[in-house]
Amino acid sequence: MSTSPSETSTAVAPAATVRIIASPQSWVEGEAVRQLEAVARLPGMRLAVGLPDLHPGKGAPVGAAFESEGFLYPYLVGSDIGCGMGLWDVDLPVRKAKAERWAAKLDLEGAWEGDAEAFLSEQGGKATGFEAALGTVGGGNHFAEVQRVETVHDARVFEALGLRAERLLLLVHSGSRGLGEAILRTHVDRHAAGGLTAGTAEARAYLERHDGAVTWARANRALVAHRTLEGIGATGRRVLDVCHNSVTVRHSDGRVGWLHRKGAAPWDEGPVVIPGSRGALSYLVLPVGTGEHSAHSLAHGAGRKWTRTAARERLKERFSAESLTRTVFKSHVVCEDRDLLFEEAPPAYKAIDRVVTDLVEAGLVRVVATLAPVLTYKTRGRSAE
Repeated sequence: MSTSPSETSTAVAPAATVRIIASPQSWVEGEAVRQLEAVARLPGMRLAVGLPDLHPGKGAPVGAAFESEGFLYPYLVGSDIGCGMGLWDVDLPVRKAKAERWAAKLDLEGAWEGDAEAFLSEQGGKATGFEAALGTVGGGNHFAEVQRVETVHDARVFEALGLRAERLLLLVHSGSRGLGEAILRTHVDRHAAGGLTAGTAEARAYLERHDGAVTWARANRALVAHRTLEGIGATGRRVLDVCHNSVTVRHSDGRVGWLHRKGAAPWDEGPVVIPGSRGALSYLVLPVGTGEHSAHSLAHGAGRKWTRTAARERLKERFSAESLTRTVFKSHVVCEDRDLLFEEAPPAYKAIDRVVTDLVEAGLVRVVATLAPVLTYKTRGRSAE
């Protein structure tokens, strides 16, 4: 098996392969590698790929993609089924941005005052009983971020997407909220971290609920975008929307397999945005090559460098909460949960430029543009998640 400066590979008995796509300059924790190798030993597993943002998760690593045959594993998808990112072109020039004013008034907390079920139906979804959370960002690393274009690297692709360098953009990162957690809990109560045999009634039932949550999550991002745009007095057009946590069927060489993504962007759905921390650039990239080597997947972000507990302990000694509401880009951060403010601070994450460089060197993407934060919305208070 060949290797390159952006990749290391090892075989795991009996047949599954572990592949880590990361350069020697990228820090990948040993625990994340151990988790990746453990997943590769599961029944039916054929391939486990760690991407440059690989880091330890709850039982399985984040920033990874897994291909299996005969079995699918809800635990690898996790509780936030359908979590992903959507990008909107905002009909507002950068020169009219009012970040400080927006930071003072923008509020995405609580249930949307409109008809959530009707909005969900318009987006192709069905009511689930979790509609009170529809249109909310959620906790953890989720956000809604108004951005400006920093640099255009590929004008042809950039313009083909209908984008203009002088206009603002909106990036929304959120998922299925409590719906995905309820679906996983139903599975875990019966099977713990065990998988499901493909083609069984239980597998089909899970996949139906899973697909519903993916649609719900996409609708959630659309409603978060709607509320954000309304809050800043603008309109927008959705440019792309990709899912990071899912399991999908794949047909290859006459075989039926299952591709699990846990914190991994799709390589095979067109351009994607790979964001850094709230104090770093985001990268709009175009997938290139064949995608087979990376399980048709890409990094979905910078990836955590420190655990949340470590970030709180280290950063509270170095920064005040107030200082973390502004970034090196002079952008504003709305986060009234003090612990979350430290947990999600830029130093807690890996360097996004290194992550993207690894993908470029591995022949997986071409950079289209870099995007800088103007306003990052996290929460007005403690998340109820």
